[in-house]
Amino acid sequence: MKYVLVIGDGIADEPVDALGGKTPLAALDCPNINRLAGGRLGMCQTVPHGVTAGSDTAILSIFGYDPRTCYTGRSALEAAGMGVMLNPGETSLRVNLCALEGDSFDTAKILSHNGGSIEGEEAVELMEDLVRDPRFASLAAAVGFTIHITPTFRHTGVIDAAHEPDRSRMHFTEPHNILGSDIAGYMPTGEMGAEITALMRASFEVLRDHPVNVRRKAEGKLPANCIWPWGPGSAMSLASFDSLYHKKGSAVSAVPLVWGIAGLCGVDTPRVEGATAELDTNYEGKVQAVLDALAGGADFCCVHVEAPDECAHAGDIEGKCEAIRRLDSRVVGPLLDQLGAVDPDFRILILSDHPTLLNTRGHDGNPVPFAIYDSREPGEPRKFDEAHARATGDFLAEGPMLLRALFA
Repeated sequence: MKYVLVIGDGIADEPVDALGGKTPLAALDCPNINRLAGGRLGMCQTVPHGVTAGSDTAILSIFGYDPRTCYTGRSALEAAGMGVMLNPGETSLRVNLCALEGDSFDTAKILSHNGGSIEGEEAVELMEDLVRDPRFASLAAAVGFTIHITPTFRHTGVIDAAHEPDRSRMHFTEPHNILGSDIAGYMPTGEMGAEITALMRASFEVLRDHPVNVRRKAEGKLPANCIWPWGPGSAMSLASFDSLYHKKGSAVSAVPLVWGIAGLCGVDTPRVEGATAELDTNYEGKVQAVLDALAGGADFCCVHVEAPDECAHAGDIEGKCEAIRRLDSRVVGPLLDQLGAVDPDFRILILSDHPTLLNTRGHDGNPVPFAIYDSREPGEPRKFDEAHARATGDFLAEGPMLLRALFA
């Protein structure tokens, strides 16, 4: 028996006026996902009550770990995903490259939490020039702050143990939750708040007129002109996936967060060329990576698609809908068609890790729909959306119940 977990990041939503008062899942025709709903269909509270909604807390919960007891901050998971292992006393920060509008940092408005979807050489050039800038480097050295650069908008900062702050007194705002807002009311506060704000200000002054951003604006793209640190964390450990479920696992994703969770619990994390967190990701490559992992001896494989979440954060209704269509046609459909060649007996669990709301462009902690398909008892296809899942009355009160149900 082979098992697959499909996470459509943020596919759950609330009704949207532009979709006739329907959610994206309700408005769309997704025949392959509807086939999955022919099995067990219900709702699950993936984010525990009282815990901040996000892919970090939700996916930890889905994998079987209680974020109320094991979670030490999102950035620690992302650091692990990028191979940055924290030492005792060190503090990690997620560092986004963001797009700000305006000529003054004090009056700027945040337009994009991902620097207009910047990636590749442009992202690396901007960050390398930033950390080499004398003023920025001096401010960073004063608080023992080092940035580990990636070819994406996501980077990891580490504050060394000699400058160890009290993380409970560090207060940050997640940039994807304040898109379109003036940033003045959302600066870091508490411990090291002034120092981190100074680094943000310096980054804006360095990157505002950087040649990369001048070129991006000329091409009609948003500039990636400011860093935004958030999500402080410390070293985290997780019980092994095998000890929880007695299964060998693999996780296919394009984001360090998922790599970090998987890596910390001993699940393989193959990298797929061309896989991004955007609408243009390599869907076919991800599916092949799932099939290869299962054929190579894995019992379980998770495939995570980030694009619906990113589109929702951008307020892009059609983008989110298209991301769900592609999840249906280019991930779920091929898996249903090809998994039988690996093992005729297989089960697929599909769900949203958390809702990402088009109306607010932010995360939400309400329950999400899930479906579990069994190739031996496929059932008749039925609509997979929030209302139909809720109507079944099948409700799982916590995320760790999901994989137990999949493996049952």
